[in-house]
Amino acid sequence: MRTEKLYYDYFSANPYNAEIMEIRYTGEQKAALVLDKSIFYPEGGGQSADLGSIQGAALLDVREEGEEIFHIVSAEDARRLKPGPAECLLDLRRRRDYTVCHTAQHLLSGTILRITGKATVSMRLGEQICTIDVDSPVLSGETLLAAEDAVMDAIEENHSVIIHLCPPEDISRFPLRKAPPKEEDAIRVVEIEGNDFSPCCGTHCTSTGQIGILCILGAEKYKGMTRVSFIAGRRCLEESRLLRKNALIASRVFRAPIYETGEAALIQLEKSVRLERRLGELEETIAENEAIPLAAGADRAGTAIIVKSYRDKGMEELLRIGRAAQKKNESLYVLASETDLKFAAFTRDKSRDLKALFGKKMESLGGRGGGGNGFFQGLFGNAGDLAAFMESLQEGETE
Repeated sequence: MRTEKLYYDYFSANPYNAEIMEIRYTGEQKAALVLDKSIFYPEGGGQSADLGSIQGAALLDVREEGEEIFHIVSAEDARRLKPGPAECLLDLRRRRDYTVCHTAQHLLSGTILRITGKATVSMRLGEQICTIDVDSPVLSGETLLAAEDAVMDAIEENHSVIIHLCPPEDISRFPLRKAPPKEEDAIRVVEIEGNDFSPCCGTHCTSTGQIGILCILGAEKYKGMTRVSFIAGRRCLEESRLLRKNALIASRVFRAPIYETGEAALIQLEKSVRLERRLGELEETIAENEAIPLAAGADRAGTAIIVKSYRDKGMEELLRIGRAAQKKNESLYVLASETDLKFAAFTRDKSRDLKALFGKKMESLGGRGGGGNGFFQGLFGNAGDLAAFMESLQEGETE
């Protein structure tokens, strides 16, 4: 059943009347509507499908298979439909977005080819960001800026975008940027006047001025090539609004004019690095001071194990204290954080297998953890189990 393709010429949010010829259920809680004619572009050529509705049923996808175009809706929506007349509504904003991005991609790929001699191998028009993969391991920042400027020149010069059908036209007379598909009766060639010729089945603007603007976001290495990310049209406006919103927030935070927030952020970062370094030094000093009486107590008592719980210290602080204490003598230190429900055991005697010493007792009380010679740590599900474990160590129970 052949579907007449109207989507190349239909660019409107007004309703269009078509006929539902058939409803096919796919068994995936979805159904495919076959229309006599379609204003909805099916996914293909790197461009996503149009969305919209058919007789109130929301379109989930549009696919082309042979001469048929399948309009995918939910099975629930499909059960409310029947063959016959149906009102079709196109999501014009989405169509315009992808049309602009696709034409911008052709212009960018043609421009990079002209400037560098490097071809675009593949492209993707994403929901937020578009990409092209250029057959070059490196594209310098200067090259990308030059390409962006050249694209903007072409946009402002408002070159015509012309669609050629081959046949009846002879495809051999076009200097195509990439090879045309094989085994097709008719091939569409998209010409951007003075800039690019490329075989393409996607939707396109009628002139470069309709693109409005293109912004290259960056480039990265990808499978021996360079993946260039870009946005175009209203996506640039949305990006600008988002960046300005964030810049205004940064301006208030750093108390700097909006166009000086970058420099203010770097100054604040340098201050933060210095403060973090100083904070680290103070934390080590505090840990050392906490470790001194622990080690002194072990020396006075002549005990081989020091067990202590802390109500107001987190595990990170106890790790620093334990590491400082174990450097002072051969004692074994077991320190617990009641707030984190964790404990850790330290000794500089690396011959002591702390897992064998504490593992069974910890597990019998519902704890879990791990370690080995010189260090062991564990976690309990509640404060009572942790307290029972620490009390058992004070009473000399370790196995």
